[in-house]
Amino acid sequence: MPDEVSLPGLVVLEHSFEIPLDHEDAGGERITVFARELAHPEGRDRPFLVFFQGGPGFEAARATRNPDSPAWLNRALEDFRVLMLDQRGTGRSSPVGTLSGRTPEQQAEYLSKFRADSIVRDAEWIRGDLGVERWSVLGQSFGGFCVTSYLSMAPHGLREAFITGGLPPIGARVDEVYAHTYARVLERSRRYYQRYPGDRERVLHLHELIARDRIALPSGDRLTWRRFRQLGQRLGMSDGAEHLHYILELPPDSPAFGYDVEAAVSFARNPIYAVLHEASWADGGSTRWSAARVLPADYEAPHLFTGEHVYPWMFEDYGALAPLREVAELLARREWPRLYDPEVLAGNEVPLAAAIYAEDMYVEREFSEETASRIRGAKTWITNEYQHNGLRVDGERILGRLIDLARGRV
Repeated sequence: MPDEVSLPGLVVLEHSFEIPLDHEDAGGERITVFARELAHPEGRDRPFLVFFQGGPGFEAARATRNPDSPAWLNRALEDFRVLMLDQRGTGRSSPVGTLSGRTPEQQAEYLSKFRADSIVRDAEWIRGDLGVERWSVLGQSFGGFCVTSYLSMAPHGLREAFITGGLPPIGARVDEVYAHTYARVLERSRRYYQRYPGDRERVLHLHELIARDRIALPSGDRLTWRRFRQLGQRLGMSDGAEHLHYILELPPDSPAFGYDVEAAVSFARNPIYAVLHEASWADGGSTRWSAARVLPADYEAPHLFTGEHVYPWMFEDYGALAPLREVAELLARREWPRLYDPEVLAGNEVPLAAAIYAEDMYVEREFSEETASRIRGAKTWITNEYQHNGLRVDGERILGRLIDLARGRV
């Protein structure tokens, strides 16, 4: 039986499920998958909406009754009870750390079971355990990849589907993904310096300082330049330029600077992100450190930032990732099975509505529109009102619009 927890104005049930690590080996190793069910007191019998978090490697948001935690929850609870899924390996779902006690090959084999296809099978296991005939799903970013896999693998379990900033490309196209995202990040770097022209000199001075002196971070890691310019990841969010500027205005020798740099791009808490990020794009084939291979020549200029890209050197520069260095190399060479079934998607019968952000720095609009055109009945809302974190900043409006779109009300 689930545990019942009290939050003001909410009924909260906490579920834990023992699920096979490998769904092809039902008698093998088991892991725990956790999900938190949220409902209005008068809405305990409403249909389920399952939320798939962005990532990979991050647990679902922890809800409060504040209107922005998360921003879409109030709208969701008008129609649904919500199941907040901690995807396998995150939060309370058999969390992945350094996987001590296993060889690198065993660790790689273990982690190969943590992509979207396994997450979908977990959801189907849970749906069966709860006795739910069909449910609705909402996927943000990587969560949208999971929803697209769900539409491919188990559409019979879905009532309707909503995606925000997460319609993935279909096929083995990871190099194309990174070529496009680099172009987006270069443009964001240009815009950033237009907004904060004084920061160019700050960045160049910092580049010289890092090359000359050892800047230690609170973890004990040494700040390298390639690590510092990963702060460009923030530029894809609506408030990212401001966050970056407020870091750069700090004196480099201040405690606040080191703390904020480390907090802005950290993999210690959720290492799955670094290890499986490229694999999450791999609809077949191997990635072979794609982001490193297609890095544009422009990046010889020290003032330019990188974005949501993972590199082999990160498993040296980030102390928390060092124990996973061999594992990451094995996974980069791995031949991955496909995540999406073009024929099933072409015959889709599940109502699908997707928000596509016109200038998304992480999930390229061009690919999302192409994928939408290949999913029968998909309805899209293409907007430049939001960046990648639209669901976080205006979730009530965005989810409401997608519900109306899927149900033919707009």
